Amino acid sequence: MGKTLVIAEKPSVARDIAKVLGASEQADGCLIGTKYVVSWAIGHLVTLAEPEAYDVAYRKWSFDTLPILPEKMKLQAISKTRSQLRILHHWLHSREIDDVICATDSGREGELIFRYIYEITKCKKPFRRLWISSMTESAIRDGFAHLKAGAEYDLLYHSAQCRAIADWLVGMNASRAYTIQYNALLSIGRVQTPTLAMIVQRQQEIDTFVSQTYYEVQANFGNYTGVWIDEKAQSKIEQRKQAEEIVARSQGKQGTIKQIEQEEKQQLPPLLYDLTELQRVCNRVYGFSAKKTLDIAQTLYEKRKMITYPRTDSRYLSTDMKDTIKQILNRCTQIDIFAKETKEILSLPRLPLQKRIIDDSKVTDHHAIIPTNTVLSMEKLAEDEKKVFQLIVARFLSVFYPPYRYQVTKVYTQIQQDLFLSKGKLVLQEGWYAIEQKITAVAKKQKDKEEQLPALQKGQSVTVKHTEVLEKQTKPPTAYTESTLLSAMEHAGRMVEDETLREQMKEGGLGTPATRAAIIERLIQVGYIYRKGKSLLPTEKGKNLIAVVPEQLRSPETTGKWEKGLSSIAKGRMTQERFLESIQRFVQFLVTDAQQNKKDVLFEAEPVRQKGKRSKITGLGKCPACKKGKILENTKAYYCSEWKQGCHFTIWKSCTAPYGVTVEPAQVRKLLKGESVGPVSAVLPQTQERGTATLVLSKDGSGKIELMGFTRI
Repeated sequence: MGKTLVIAEKPSVARDIAKVLGASEQADGCLIGTKYVVSWAIGHLVTLAEPEAYDVAYRKWSFDTLPILPEKMKLQAISKTRSQLRILHHWLHSREIDDVICATDSGREGELIFRYIYEITKCKKPFRRLWISSMTESAIRDGFAHLKAGAEYDLLYHSAQCRAIADWLVGMNASRAYTIQYNALLSIGRVQTPTLAMIVQRQQEIDTFVSQTYYEVQANFGNYTGVWIDEKAQSKIEQRKQAEEIVARSQGKQGTIKQIEQEEKQQLPPLLYDLTELQRVCNRVYGFSAKKTLDIAQTLYEKRKMITYPRTDSRYLSTDMKDTIKQILNRCTQIDIFAKETKEILSLPRLPLQKRIIDDSKVTDHHAIIPTNTVLSMEKLAEDEKKVFQLIVARFLSVFYPPYRYQVTKVYTQIQQDLFLSKGKLVLQEGWYAIEQKITAVAKKQKDKEEQLPALQKGQSVTVKHTEVLEKQTKPPTAYTESTLLSAMEHAGRMVEDETLREQMKEGGLGTPATRAAIIERLIQVGYIYRKGKSLLPTEKGKNLIAVVPEQLRSPETTGKWEKGLSSIAKGRMTQERFLESIQRFVQFLVTDAQQNKKDVLFEAEPVRQKGKRSKITGLGKCPACKKGKILENTKAYYCSEWKQGCHFTIWKSCTAPYGVTVEPAQVRKLLKGESVGPVSAVLPQTQERGTATLVLSKDGSGKIELMGFTRI
């Protein structure tokens, strides 16, 4: 009997699986055991082919060749990881292998990674699917004990395939059409462009906002204060003269407490984390970017094995987890900061597993992010890892706590003809907020204390000690932060406060929890937006792009409908053909719009021009891809001067940022000559280990820089 080939998404995951399966013999690009061969991808090994793979005429960007709508999409190997694809090809066709197990990440993109490998290698062997939400040994063993037939995930693959094709068709055609028309390198995407449109629109609202002065009158009654209100309970006064008149007639006067209203309110525990909510909170509390939060969560999942699968869009748990929940709670007693609260939960005669925690109808591919049933070793975590992990634990514990209960008191004080309103708040039960407050206190984000009113009675006489006019200004909308932008993306631009309603609207968002961080980073990378503190602001180029593209491409609702369509494909409610037909019609519309509706907008030219002519370009060296152009520099990249003729050679300045390396022009000159650069100081992004490495330019003509020979210090 032959062996089973297991294909994981990353080498680190493959090693964890191999350890459980007893595959310990190291070989080229794989680990071998008596029953299993465990190999891996390195993220995507295969992608959709470039336009020139269909016709060499597509190398030149021209309206004559648009729209590009291939009858059948072709696949091509990604050059820099071709060697690993060859290894997988060998094993997929080896006589030693009887069947295959897909062990890529349990989600839409992970499914696509495996299926593209399976398709491009023309493999015909049967395959099964490993679907797990945790990387602990017990979870891996349990997953292998309950493998599913690969065909059960065909609909998920079709959804992933349609997403990739839609992105290719819209991005490739629209980018070419608008680049040709406006003589500027413009990157356009099915998701990134409406996301940019939201940022630009918000900035326009801020720029056009005219601040207005208004007034309030505040009275001090000795042991409490009140604000003047009109018959509609509004405190805003437009004219200063009116405010001064109120001050004059109430100053030093006596009055009575006309009415006291008391209302008890409660706030239920927040729902468990999905990725987007975790990214929002980390940005709001710690200032982390969405990408940084995702990277940390991925490390906590893969390397530390302390949280469940992070790229989830669910905020609920499934019924079959009831027994596991108690085991995880027992593990949480190991965490000193939460030991007391965890023991209180475990002491309950029965866990409150209500619908807000367990709801099978709201768990699709994965449940919410929670701690795992493993040893939770806080001392092993880096500081930022600890912050994210503590948030996840705090939220997990919070859902078992009672509501946050408080009493709101409103006191109406009558001073002759004027009425003043005082508000107070009394906490009756801290409930779940006692847990969350531990984390927010660490982050110095303690909740502002509201005024506590003294004991007062209806009909009580009071005297105005002091009255004053408060001059205030109306405030413009605030710029998007990553936290608020993620909310807007999640709901296709519709800001919704109610958590339950947000859950119902999730299928219509921009992108997915797993892709939103990358979209934000992409917008920064191509020079459409930039960070200023926590704010995300549009550049002039970003504003200009939104000015020239049609409403249908700017509209978040359009892309939200497509995301809902992709979800419908995964659930068997829509066919691939119907979805892609709508995308093709949209692409034809975009090309026609770019060609026929040119706007009076001027983009700053990338190459330097003088008196209508291009100045002499010396550049940093000859383009190694097309052999014709010169390599030029802009704020984001080093690129080929022949980009309009179809040369895509680009060295992104951010490509080495994860390693703490900045690529300077002098280094680019050496790299273009085929020389190596180094040694340079570098940091391994996953482990934060410091060392030195040598930079070399990839020979595949892509512009990628590779770090070779890393040596730990």
